Amino acid sequence: MSGKIKHDIIGIHFLLVKVYPEVTERSGALRREDHRTMSNNTARRIGTRNPMLSLLIAMAAATVVAMPWHTAYAAKYDISVPDGVLTQANFKDLSEQLGLVLAYHPLAPAEPLGLLGFDIGIEITASDIDENESFWTDVTSDIPSYLTLPKLHAQKGLPFGIDVGLVYSQVPSSNIGMWGAEMKWAILKGTLATPALAIRGSYTTLFGVDNLNVSTYGADLSISKGFGPFTPYAGIGQIATKASSDATSADPGNPQLQDESISATHGFIGAKLSFLMLSFVAEADFAAIPTYGLRLNLSF
Repeated sequence: MSGKIKHDIIGIHFLLVKVYPEVTERSGALRREDHRTMSNNTARRIGTRNPMLSLLIAMAAATVVAMPWHTAYAAKYDISVPDGVLTQANFKDLSEQLGLVLAYHPLAPAEPLGLLGFDIGIEITASDIDENESFWTDVTSDIPSYLTLPKLHAQKGLPFGIDVGLVYSQVPSSNIGMWGAEMKWAILKGTLATPALAIRGSYTTLFGVDNLNVSTYGADLSISKGFGPFTPYAGIGQIATKASSDATSADPGNPQLQDESISATHGFIGAKLSFLMLSFVAEADFAAIPTYGLRLNLSF
């Protein structure tokens, strides 16, 4: 049995062991042939009496289905930059790809949330790194072809078309973690007939990895237009990555690795689908390495 199938089974087991009994506990004394009917009725009563709980259950179920279990449970890779391993050229390549992995991905349209608006959700971004290149194999082992970051993401609307946001991630079974922040200003808020236009500034930083510091600074311009519950959007921006390490280089004479500053242009497209207080966002980001993201929100 492959590792991915094994951990998909773990995900299904979580649903069966943790979620199913809570819904069906009242039906334990009923005859076996009545169990399915009673479970369905119980689930309907929960949804009717507590719609917020129903939304949370839906979000949890979607997370279990969407999460790459082979990464979340089996990822044993840490990043480490020992002395005398990376050349300066390899350190630059590693910094460039890590910067694009860590960069702020909005997963949101250009239109503002509004003064009372608040989004909080879970998301997953997966970046198609060059895992077989020496600048990855020298600093980690068993790195997957898609470096996946599960995240918590929150955004709050402020006056004058301004939104602020925070994102946090910790890769399971790895020392890779990151946090970031954004501020977006909707130059045009958008109407039924016209699109929204926004500019955004963002910052992210790596944590948990000894002897390696990576931070990104981003700026982008995005446009979106709502069509009922469906809002497609697109944008273009620039990412500046700053990286440093105290490790010595593998170059002749073993000098210390020099700091790297790298700039990259990226474009992104996405769409948001809203239903009552629940929204779903999908986004693709195109740069030197592509990144794909999914997000599930509760919107207030």
